[in-house]
Amino acid sequence: MDKEQFGYIKKQLLIVLLVILAMFLLFAVGLMIGYGVIGDGDNIWSVLSPEKWQELINKFTGK
Repeated sequence: MDKEQFGYIKKQLLIVLLVILAMFLLFAVGLMIGYGVIGDGDNIWSVLSPEKWQELINKFTGK
């Protein structure tokens, strides 16, 4: 592989990583808006805590 091909591959991988990062960021923002603004959550940051996720999983699985 020459430098030009390596540079192209590097640029494409960077774009893919940026898109994945943007997806996770938008997912987290959507969770916070849905829980804190639309829902009845008091603290928008609590939806990102492991305790809240365990509570939600237990609610849906019936445990």
